[in-house]
Amino acid sequence: MPYDAIIIGAGLSGLAAGIRLAMFDFKVCILERHVEVGGLNSFYARKNRVFDVGLHAMTNFSPKGVRNSPLGKLLKQLRFRHDDFRLCQQHMSEIRFPEKALRFSNDFDFMIQEVREQFPDQIDGFLKLVEKIDAFDELSLSGHEFQSSRRVVEEFITDPTLIDMIFCPLMYYGNAGEGDMDFYQFVIMFKSIFKEGFAKPVGGMHYILNLMVERYRSLGGELRMGEGVASIDAAGGQLRSVRLDSGETLTAEKVVSSMGYVETLRLCDPPALAPEDEAVGRMSFMECIFVLDREPRDLGFDKSIVFFNTAPSFAYQVPEDFVDATSGVFCCPNNFDYPEPLPEGVLRLTNQANFDLWDGLPRKEYIQAKKLWRARALENLNKILPDFQDSVVFLDTFTPKTIKKYTGHLNGAVYGSPRKIKSGLTPVKNLFICGTDQGFLGIIGATLSGVSMANLHVLKGKTAN
Repeated sequence: MPYDAIIIGAGLSGLAAGIRLAMFDFKVCILERHVEVGGLNSFYARKNRVFDVGLHAMTNFSPKGVRNSPLGKLLKQLRFRHDDFRLCQQHMSEIRFPEKALRFSNDFDFMIQEVREQFPDQIDGFLKLVEKIDAFDELSLSGHEFQSSRRVVEEFITDPTLIDMIFCPLMYYGNAGEGDMDFYQFVIMFKSIFKEGFAKPVGGMHYILNLMVERYRSLGGELRMGEGVASIDAAGGQLRSVRLDSGETLTAEKVVSSMGYVETLRLCDPPALAPEDEAVGRMSFMECIFVLDREPRDLGFDKSIVFFNTAPSFAYQVPEDFVDATSGVFCCPNNFDYPEPLPEGVLRLTNQANFDLWDGLPRKEYIQAKKLWRARALENLNKILPDFQDSVVFLDTFTPKTIKKYTGHLNGAVYGSPRKIKSGLTPVKNLFICGTDQGFLGIIGATLSGVSMANLHVLKGKTAN
């Protein structure tokens, strides 16, 4: 019997789409190539420890009872309670540059005061920029021409350091392009990070993902792990069937893919990807995780997340070398408002990295390169933060090559293609996309993307409230 819908990928957007459809008694099957759910925001185990992948923190935090926020809308659509997500707010985060630092929390008024104190001649322009951001409808699904965020911001702010400090967290947490970002994406990230803020769930992504899988299965949804898609039959520009790596063929009225726009259309037979649509993302990262023998605060780390830059100006682009250690994200998961302290101290360091260079290394050289570039990243970090290496009891490093292996994203591009398809439409009838390349950014955004695309393209004509 054919499915009402097949969903490719059991990441947050795919699981959310599956839950939404299963609520309305659709016969749904989620296909996941790997043995764990989560995609870009999964988890893995090493030495009896479970580590989150991708999740420094969940953006878009809003308190219980706020229903018109992205988190509030998501909870309503998937019928979760706020308490179900067990979210713990950040203590305090910081953007640190050579001569300036801006602190921010989940209280946006605090950040306004920081800008007023650190950049007194820029505060009026900053507030006018905030007014423009508040008035902008970033969640509209209608198409539009690219609008340069830098040009918009420069209309209101003249200090290049403040401009770079604003862009640094937004780019690291959601920008697929280099150097600039579409203004609607800028608005999404500005609101999600600065106006709403960070939180982490008790139990990390392992807990959130299990919660979603249990809800999906309780509604009758089918989840097939270790089932990759080999090809999509798109004869005549119409979805026909999906063939699995095993050779099995499945049919469905509609397919929603979370694996990326280019990646999805490359699977179509006959080819459905026009040359002008071959916009493959290139932004990827090296991630280092350190487990400590003591609380990070005992070593002088009191911030939840530090977005840093040690160069004269901030550059967000594929580095010429393996890693650009001059900027990055330094996260301390312990510094969130958990009801009970974490069992061990953990620190995470993320830097921009070059996929092509990492991918071209033989195994032995690859291992040595990880050690070398981890050391260089730490050397740069120690220019602005205390040295913690004597307290490390376990460490691990993954690279763009790892990201491609476990997500399937070309070039290990964490945020997918710089060309987003807000409508979720593809050239193939009844084949749609959700997730990273649809354009709703961040963890809550990606999850909302699955809900929105399920509502728009599969539940159309049925009650979707």
